[in-house]
Amino acid sequence: MRQRFPKAAVALAAVLMITGCTTNNASNSVDNTKTTAIQPVAKDVSADDLTEGKAQFREANFGLAEQHFRKAVELKSDNAEAWMGLAASYDELGRFDFADRAYAQLLKVAGRKPQIVNNMGYSQLLRGNKKKARALLLEARAGMADPTVVNANLALLDKG
Repeated sequence: MRQRFPKAAVALAAVLMITGCTTNNASNSVDNTKTTAIQPVAKDVSADDLTEGKAQFREANFGLAEQHFRKAVELKSDNAEAWMGLAASYDELGRFDFADRAYAQLLKVAGRKPQIVNNMGYSQLLRGNKKKARALLLEARAGMADPTVVNANLALLDKG
């Protein structure tokens, strides 16, 4: 009787080992269902900085506006609205050298549009370059459907 127990134990252990290594597809199997990854939504990463730059500009926080507009153009170099905000921020800060660079880049990105030319004229007005300001503002007015803003800038030019 003593010999039966070890043989039975060895046989039972062998059966358990063999059944433990096999899988049954009907139960206890690994889920190998094909899945697809969810693609990230393409987001304009510069949009948040553009929005914040506009908000800071409206609040006359031109230094903060400049930082956000600069980051927006660094993230998306073809963002004409961010270039316009950056140039205008530099104008308000009196950094006309940087404003000129921003306007040059803006012209490359968006072309010579009346609104851009108006801002360039206002920039010249801030610098005291009345002759150049007038030429740019008149060019802008000729191309705008509603020249109200340009007329206001021309009135500022005539006051000074």
